[in-house]
Amino acid sequence: MARINDNYLKLKAGYLFPEIGRRVKAFAAANPGAQIIRLGIGDVTRPLAPAVLKAFHDAVDDLGTSDRFAGYGPEQGYDWLSQVIIDKSYKPLGVELKASEMFISDGSKCDCANILDIFALDNVVAIGDPVYPVYNDTNVMVGRTGEADAKGYYKGIVYMPFTEENNFVPDLPKEKVDIIYLCFPNNPTGTVASKDELKKWVDYANANDAIIFFDAAYEAFITTPGIPHSIYEIEGAKKCAIEFRSFSKTAGFTGVRCGLVVVPEELMGTTASGEKYSFNKLWNRRTTTKFNGASYPVQKAAAAVYSDEGWKQTKEIIDYYMDNARIIREGLKAAGITCYGGVDAPYIWLKTPEGLSSWDFFDKLLSECHVVGTPGSGFGPSGEGYFRLSAFGDKEKVVEAVERIKKKWGK
Repeated sequence: MARINDNYLKLKAGYLFPEIGRRVKAFAAANPGAQIIRLGIGDVTRPLAPAVLKAFHDAVDDLGTSDRFAGYGPEQGYDWLSQVIIDKSYKPLGVELKASEMFISDGSKCDCANILDIFALDNVVAIGDPVYPVYNDTNVMVGRTGEADAKGYYKGIVYMPFTEENNFVPDLPKEKVDIIYLCFPNNPTGTVASKDELKKWVDYANANDAIIFFDAAYEAFITTPGIPHSIYEIEGAKKCAIEFRSFSKTAGFTGVRCGLVVVPEELMGTTASGEKYSFNKLWNRRTTTKFNGASYPVQKAAAAVYSDEGWKQTKEIIDYYMDNARIIREGLKAAGITCYGGVDAPYIWLKTPEGLSSWDFFDKLLSECHVVGTPGSGFGPSGEGYFRLSAFGDKEKVVEAVERIKKKWGK
């Protein structure tokens, strides 16, 4: 009989968001008249920008003509998309990249998991707490960890708490680590790191021959001047960092699927015999073997995001969500609830009132306010006593949800 991958059995609970879906479905079935407002899973609600949608349609039409038909494209993505991202998104930051260093994908969630293919299992990994669950769970799945302890920490992973005390920017590890996951603007806390703070991590990585996995999925939501949009704004980062970006939240591509990975050519690892080898070459080999590329219409739509008209329209949608974030943040504070984020990210990280646990607050918020959020403990032990609300919703529903919360917990 075929053996299963026993590492999956180490995962102690169902993936966070399906568990939320299960509870909401059960509540809705028992309360068919309840008007549930969902501010939990970070899915977008606004339609694609008109210029982006037109490019999508035009690309589909291309597939219906013999002279413009596109079959297999480059597994790494079309150069015309990589170059427009470099020119419009990286060069304004003072970051110079080559098209050969950028790999277009079908989403950064997959990339954050698949990148582990090119790293040995004996690398020591450092992960934030609370954290986007994909980082933690995929390391368990590939066999890098032992069992979880009573706290929920897996043996073999170094956890870095994000707390009020460290302003939600973790301290450098006391032990030597090989791979470091950083996400800024952060999911779930919605907080950011300054250039000085990121410089400490880049210096640590270069001094310890470590690699930073930098998740910049929410960089387009930054509003505070001077906050880095890319790890490559930090001197020395090209020697130690891989960056992940996503069109999902930036351009509403959660159902369209497009992301990218930047692997600088100067980024090096070592073989078992101690020789240096290029991670760019490894990722290119992995990509060309296991991936056939994002679809042609999707990449055409992604390129249109960075057209003058497309970016203006996309920025209006981003501003819409960030106004939602302002409404949630100000409403929570008016109700006397302590919260963070919501300024440079579409997430608000709140302290649960009345000393409620994260899941107890979830149930109370759902049953009494008919509002769905995300329990902080689902992101890790340090998230206990916190809760995440998402700004990805229709404004009128966001306003209504905030009014319900204020009515329940307002002083």
